[in-house]
Amino acid sequence: MQLGFAMLCAGSVRAKNAMNIMLTNVVDAVVGSISYYLFGFAFAFGDTSNPFIGTNFFALKDIPNNSFDYSFFLYQWAFAIAVAGITSGSIAERTQFSAYLVFSFFLTGFVYPVVVHWVWSSSGWLSPSSSSPLFASGAIDFAGSGVVHMVGAVAGLWGSLIEGPRVGRFDAFGNPMPMRGHNATLVVLGTFLLWFGWFGFNPGSFDKILVAYPSTTNQGNWTAIGRTAVTTTLAGSTAGIVTLFGRRLLVGHWDALDVCNGLLGGFVAITSGCSVVEPWAAIVCGFFAAWVLIALNILAVKLNFDDPLEATQLHGGCGAWGLIFTGLFAKEEFVVQAYDAGETGVVRPYGLFMGGGWGLLGCQVIEVLVIVCWVSATMGPIFYALHRLMILRISAEEEIAGVDISSHGGYAYSSHQDVDQPRFYADYMRMQDQS
Repeated sequence: MQLGFAMLCAGSVRAKNAMNIMLTNVVDAVVGSISYYLFGFAFAFGDTSNPFIGTNFFALKDIPNNSFDYSFFLYQWAFAIAVAGITSGSIAERTQFSAYLVFSFFLTGFVYPVVVHWVWSSSGWLSPSSSSPLFASGAIDFAGSGVVHMVGAVAGLWGSLIEGPRVGRFDAFGNPMPMRGHNATLVVLGTFLLWFGWFGFNPGSFDKILVAYPSTTNQGNWTAIGRTAVTTTLAGSTAGIVTLFGRRLLVGHWDALDVCNGLLGGFVAITSGCSVVEPWAAIVCGFFAAWVLIALNILAVKLNFDDPLEATQLHGGCGAWGLIFTGLFAKEEFVVQAYDAGETGVVRPYGLFMGGGWGLLGCQVIEVLVIVCWVSATMGPIFYALHRLMILRISAEEEIAGVDISSHGGYAYSSHQDVDQPRFYADYMRMQDQS
C-alpha cells in the first residue's frame, strides 16, 4: 500500500520534485512507525473504560495480552502510515521537509488514533462493537472511509489552504494553468499496487478467517471476505469507468490519470461498507463516487484550491460519500455477520434504503461531522503554527527551481527536462550566490 502511494505521488508531481515526494513517503512510514509505537496504538486501543481516548499500552507495554498481539499492532500501523501519506500528497511540491516530520509525527501519533478509538475500539463512543452503541447501532466504518481517508484528507485540506497554491498554478486573474504530473507510468503502477493493497485493507479487516456462521451450514468469515473483495473491485471499477466517460464529455479526450483517480475514489468510498453491502450496491457506490470526485475537482478549480494529487477531494469527498452510502445500503444479515459473527437472534440497525430505519444513517452522518471538527481543531492550528514559524512553505525561488535541487542535493533523474535549471546542488548554490 505504501509503495502504491509512493509511485502514485511520484508520477503525479513534476520531475523536479520527484525525489522530495518519494522521501516524504518514506518519512511517513518511518516516523509513523515510531510515533504509533510510542503513543498511537495506546491512544487508539488502550483503556476499555474511556470512550474518547486510550490511556495504556504506551510503547506496547503489556502487549501481547488476551486482546492484542504484535501482529495486530503491525496491521493497524499500516493504516496509520497511510493517513500521513494522504496528507503529504495534498501539500506536495511546496512544503519544507521539516514540516513533514512535525505533522507526520503528530497526525500518526495523536490525531488519527483518537478517531480510531472512537470507531474501532470496543469502548469507543461511536463504535458498533460497544456494549451500548450510539442509537443502538454505532457507526459502520469497516476499513476506514472516515477513520483513515477523511482524517488524512481534512488534514491535507488545512495544509493546502494555509500554504496556498503552487507558484504558477493560477494566473493573475485566477485562471487555472496546466501543471500535470511528469510520469503517467508511475501513476498507473501506483494505482494497481494500491488496488492490490486494498485487498489487504478491506477483506483483511475481518482479522479472522475461520469463523463459521451458526445460522448456515457452509458460510463463515471466509464467505464475507470473498464478498468484500468483490464489492471493493466492483466499486472501484465502476468509478473508473464513469470517470473515464465523464471526463471525456467534459474535456474532450480520454485521460488515464483521471481514470486512476476515479478508480481510487471508488475504493475509498466502498471502504466503509465493503463488508455489509451486496455487490450490486457496490456498483451504485462507485457510480456516485465518480461524480462526487468530478464535481469536487471542478469546485476546487473555481475556488483556486490547489491539491496536486486531488487527495482532499478524493479521500475526503469520496470518504464522506462512502459513510453516507453505508447508512443507506447496509444489509442486516451482513451487518450481523461482520459485527456479531452471524449469531442468530441478534438485531441491529441497517441501511435506510434496505428498511433498517434512521439509526445507522444518523451515526454515519455524525462520524462525518466529528471527523471534520476534530481534525480541523487539531491539524489546523498545527499547520498555522508551522506557517507562523516560517517552517511550512519553501520560498518561491526554491519552488521554481524544484524542491529536489534546493533541499535534497539534486534531481531524481540524471537527465532533467528543464535544461535551464541547475542539475546539481552545487550549481543551485552558485546561482543563489550570484543572485
